[in-house]
Amino acid sequence: MRRALVSRFVLVFGCAFAATTLGAAEFTDPDWPCIQRKVPALSIGQMWAGPIPDGDWREAPAIRALADAIAPRRTSLATVETMVADFATAQPEAVRAEILALLVAGMIDLIDAERGELIVGISRYAHNQTLLSARVEELQAELVTLDRGDDGDLDRIEEIEDTLAWETRIFRDRAQSLTYVCETPVLLEQRAFAIARLIAASL
Repeated sequence: MRRALVSRFVLVFGCAFAATTLGAAEFTDPDWPCIQRKVPALSIGQMWAGPIPDGDWREAPAIRALADAIAPRRTSLATVETMVADFATAQPEAVRAEILALLVAGMIDLIDAERGELIVGISRYAHNQTLLSARVEELQAELVTLDRGDDGDLDRIEEIEDTLAWETRIFRDRAQSLTYVCETPVLLEQRAFAIARLIAASL
């Protein structure tokens, strides 16, 4: 009876871990758990058809201040549109395109920096999940070995079962939170593209 319970326990928790890791199994990067394609960095060429920026946007205080203001997600796109339009109107027409190109570059750099930190965090998170999965597999193997012995250590078996239950719960909770976190890099990419279009409209 005890052996049947242990076997069923191992089967249930093994299936739980397989289900939560299946989504990442198709990717060549073992530390990228998201269904969304991994885009390590944004490129201005992907979202800006205007002139190539000439110079460093950080060296222009007005451009740097505006980029700092429009890049964060707390700034609504409606507010961004107004700020960009007012800024563009104040620029001499002869150099407006070049100035707005620098603004696009600054905005993308700032959003890409946030994305980069998030991507690193996701990979680190996934790596820890892999380590936890390996730990659970070791405990499952030990549990089966103990149960097969004629003089199985019932105290140790109970300890392993409790540990497996707790660590599997942690694993599942983390896997569920990744569903939201994995969407954030894509949302940031979409935001950068949307702002670039607003800036282009002010050319």
